[in-house]
Amino acid sequence: MTEKAARYLYLARHAEASADESALTDDGRRQAVLLGERLRKTPLTVVHHGPLARAEQTAQLIGDRLDGVPLRMSPHAGDYIPYIPRREELPAESADAMLGFLAGFPVEERAQGPGLAAEAVARFTGPVDGGRPRHELVVTHNFLIAWLVREALDAPKGRWMGINQANAALTVIRYAPGRAPAVLCFNDTGHLPEELRWTGFPPELRI
Repeated sequence: MTEKAARYLYLARHAEASADESALTDDGRRQAVLLGERLRKTPLTVVHHGPLARAEQTAQLIGDRLDGVPLRMSPHAGDYIPYIPRREELPAESADAMLGFLAGFPVEERAQGPGLAAEAVARFTGPVDGGRPRHELVVTHNFLIAWLVREALDAPKGRWMGINQANAALTVIRYAPGRAPAVLCFNDTGHLPEELRWTGFPPELRI
C-alpha cells in the first residue's frame, strides 16, 4: 500500500487586472511580485495557474521570484461558476439577487463549471502518495478559491457564494492523512502594503 502524506495547497487569487482584464495593472504587478517574495522560502513543487491572462501573468511574476519551480497551465484553475444553487439553498431574502447574478454569466460557462470544479477537487485536494509532504500553489480566481474553501469546511454547496478573496491574497489548506482538511490561513494579505490590500473586493466589503 502506497504511503500517504500531507498536501499543502496554497491558493492565490490573481493580482489586480485592468478594466478589460487583458493585463495586470501596475498595482497588480506589484502585488504579484510581493506575493512571490513571500513564497520564496516555501518548498513549492509546482505553480498551477488558470488559462486567462490575469492568472497567467500573476503566476509568471510569482515564478520569477522562485527557484526553478515549474509553471503549469490548468483549465481546472480557470474562472468559472463551480455550482449553481437551488433557490431553497439560499436565504429567501437574497435568493433572487444571487440567482440573477449567476444568470448573467454565459450559458456555456454555467454548464461547464460544475464539471471543472469536480476535476479541480480531484486534482488539487487530498493527501498525496509517496510519503513526503507536497506544497503546491494554484493561481486562480475568486470563485474557485471560494469553492475549495467551502469544500474543505464541508459546508453546504451553496455557501461558496459570499466567500470573497482580495487580489494576490493567500489561502492555505492542509490535507493530512486520516484528518479533516484544515484551513491554515484565509485571505491573508500580510505581504501587501495597506494601499495594495482589499482590491478585488466589492466596495461595501472593504474595511
